Amino acid sequence: MKPTTKEIIPELQLVRAMAILAVIMVHATSYATVQLTNSSLYIVYNALNVLMKYGTPVFIALSSMVLFYNYKDRPMGRELLIRFYKQRLRYILLPYIMFSLFYFVLSLAAGSSEPWTATGLAESFAVKLATGKAYTHLYYIFIMMQFYLVFPWILWLLQRYRRTPQWSVAIGLLVQWSFVIGNKFIFQVQNKGSWALSYMACYMLGAVLGYYYPQLKSWFLMSKRERRSTGALTWIGIWAVWLISATVHVYMWYERRKYGTSYNSLIFELVYNMYSLSSVLVLLQVSFLMYRQKHTFITRKLDHLGALSFGVYLIHPFFLLLYRQFSPHIGSPLLIHVWYAGEFLFALICSWVVVAVTARLLPFAWIFFGQLPGMRKKKVDQGKRMSSLETLLSKG
Repeated sequence: MKPTTKEIIPELQLVRAMAILAVIMVHATSYATVQLTNSSLYIVYNALNVLMKYGTPVFIALSSMVLFYNYKDRPMGRELLIRFYKQRLRYILLPYIMFSLFYFVLSLAAGSSEPWTATGLAESFAVKLATGKAYTHLYYIFIMMQFYLVFPWILWLLQRYRRTPQWSVAIGLLVQWSFVIGNKFIFQVQNKGSWALSYMACYMLGAVLGYYYPQLKSWFLMSKRERRSTGALTWIGIWAVWLISATVHVYMWYERRKYGTSYNSLIFELVYNMYSLSSVLVLLQVSFLMYRQKHTFITRKLDHLGALSFGVYLIHPFFLLLYRQFSPHIGSPLLIHVWYAGEFLFALICSWVVVAVTARLLPFAWIFFGQLPGMRKKKVDQGKRMSSLETLLSKG
């Protein structure tokens, strides 16, 4: 079955760019939230670190949105299912394996306590690879692989029962909170955040957005018709939830980090869940409005960064680690803040440049960074046209 060509959603690249900027900011400020608790600017570091935690949920929701948008009208038969997993294996799993190996070796070089025998190293790497623990950020790929495994079944349910998509977010919330509450009172799983059930609401929100995108496009753009209807009131409510949950989330983390204030973990989970879901919608609307000015310098750069976001995500911790190896002994408070700002910029710029140059110069760059800009054009020239949404899909 040939893939159905659908309307490209270029605005998603801007959201991807904002998500990868958030991920890098969280990682770049992680040390500051521990080391600068007595600084007068600690409130800024804490706010940046907490507010930017929307990165992973947004990536999950976007990947889900593209999947369901692209496949909702296509029965998942054997041929399509094989192609689906072949794409995932080639452009997601292979780069994941390569970078898992890279960070595993890097950890060994840095003095990891792994057993120095061939069998011991092989077993340790196999366990880390199978659980997304070869390096801290690779849990996201581990989560997405879990979603890829269940995607055909969820798609079948949504196609089979036509009213189900309308209740997708409610179903996602029910499944996610059953897992969260069960994990707190009944069973305890290690690394709860590495399991897809922890993000089921975001995933199902993406499913709704993908299923109903043609109808929702004017809603995101706030057309005259939407402004005259309840669309404007809906957006006011979404932005209010986003602002309130963001403020509460920042305050709770500040009190916890600064003064050791204890809160019920379910309250943290609830506030973060509200912030994550509303962030997906807010960033989508912002990107749609920004894309109206698509010829601006910022929009063009964000579009380019979004296209490379998967590769940037994979490699940026290496540059953070490299930067921290040369941490100077700084006595001036001002220079300390400059050094932390440089950490974010160094990781962003170096990752961006490396992935961009690799994509341009190496024909096999996809082995390391997945599907990259220019690959789709080459495939078209070879007579192997892919759906434009497949290109976006492989970068989630």
